[in-house]
Amino acid sequence: MALLPDSRTEPDGSAVIRVLSYNIRSMRDDTEALARVITACAPDVVLIQEAPRFFRWRKKLARLAAASGLVTLSGGATASGPALLCSLRATVERTEDVLLPLTPGLHRRGFATAVVRFGGARLGVLSCHLSLRKDERYEQGGMLLDRLAGMGVEHAIAGGDLNERPDGRTFKRLAADLQDCWATAPWGAEDTFTPTDPRRRIDAILATRGIGVLGCGVPVGHPGVTENDLRAATDHLPVLAALKVPAS
Repeated sequence: MALLPDSRTEPDGSAVIRVLSYNIRSMRDDTEALARVITACAPDVVLIQEAPRFFRWRKKLARLAAASGLVTLSGGATASGPALLCSLRATVERTEDVLLPLTPGLHRRGFATAVVRFGGARLGVLSCHLSLRKDERYEQGGMLLDRLAGMGVEHAIAGGDLNERPDGRTFKRLAADLQDCWATAPWGAEDTFTPTDPRRRIDAILATRGIGVLGCGVPVGHPGVTENDLRAATDHLPVLAALKVPAS
């Protein structure tokens, strides 16, 4: 398997970055394996789903970030699960945690968002974990697109656990406006659920049209990422993408 490009800033101010999306199941599994997977992927930004939300959740998320050579950017309990981690390479302009409308009897959902810069490239970032219920999930897909459009940036990425396959109505709605990075430049493996028997792609990274997708997929076979760690870390497989973001 070809290696993804390393992160770098180009002379024209554009930036090649690595983005990782990962449902970490509230860090209820092997957190050392989880940190090893994240570290091996060398991401500039991590889109987390199911971050810790209860007792000492900030300390738990900060501990994972530190063990992975990263820092906490936003999210967690304040976004009802989604969170963002980033490398020190990122210059942070602003962050905002967004709670979505609550449907009685269902889990509260939210977005963790930020605007960051890498060199001369300015990027909106959003982590999401969409509803298990079809109608609510479709509405949340529209809210995601509205949120990206309102961030005041030319280039943006969104990603997370969509709880839906690519042939689903919400996934199609998102892919009509954004690049489905796996479909644009497949790399690694495709299916993300479950780690022991992956048969469904329900996790994705999406990017606005001006961003170059250099490769995207589950980092099976990536240096430092072992099958044992992928199985032990959590109940989803991660999605890793290398993206080229133009200078703003």
